Amino acid sequence: MATDNHSVSKGRRTGYYRFADGVERLVPEDWTLLPPGDATLTRRVKAATDSWTIQEKKGRRTFSKGVLAAAEVIEQVRETLDEERATPAYQKKLEASRRRSAEHQVQYVHDFQTSVADYLDFHPRHAVFETALAEAVTRHATPVGSGTVARTKRIPVEARAEAAVIAWMRHQTTAYDNLSIPRVKGARRQVRQLLAQRSKALLENYRRGLEPDRARCPLAQALAPR
Repeated sequence: MATDNHSVSKGRRTGYYRFADGVERLVPEDWTLLPPGDATLTRRVKAATDSWTIQEKKGRRTFSKGVLAAAEVIEQVRETLDEERATPAYQKKLEASRRRSAEHQVQYVHDFQTSVADYLDFHPRHAVFETALAEAVTRHATPVGSGTVARTKRIPVEARAEAAVIAWMRHQTTAYDNLSIPRVKGARRQVRQLLAQRSKALLENYRRGLEPDRARCPLAQALAPR
């Protein structure tokens, strides 16, 4: 059965939602909100009945705030899915999936740390320091659900590694988090670019084998045992 699914945003009046054509429509009385979080349930509801997916844009990113659909259909689909998930076959399949995900995460963490170390490419005299930095960046960037650049697949892992290092240094070796940046378009980007240049210059010193003053080096201070 074909269903009529739309992406909408909140309208100006309570209970109304704006469609792509700009028209605002009142949500049907027998509909209710299915919150985000269960991808399988959401997919099946959208396949079973007409629905409106509520989207909210923040900056460059768009977030789903849930799906509006007939309450009766949502409940029927939920009950069917709960019964399916309670079967031994499903539980076995779920456990196997979790095991594969855990193994994949372990491998990804290892591969990402290797990519970070390759990007750092410190002089051999700073090998221990390179490992410490690669571990710190990887530990911050790779947790599942962290939303960091390391979790995206839109860019090559080499680019992710570089971006993760610069992001980590921005927060750990600069005053970025405490800066008062004007709310002017492009101002925050300019600040990030300037700090990135400083971070890259600092990394270059370690690549060349220079021996920085550890008491004054922000990178050394950030990695010092606490």
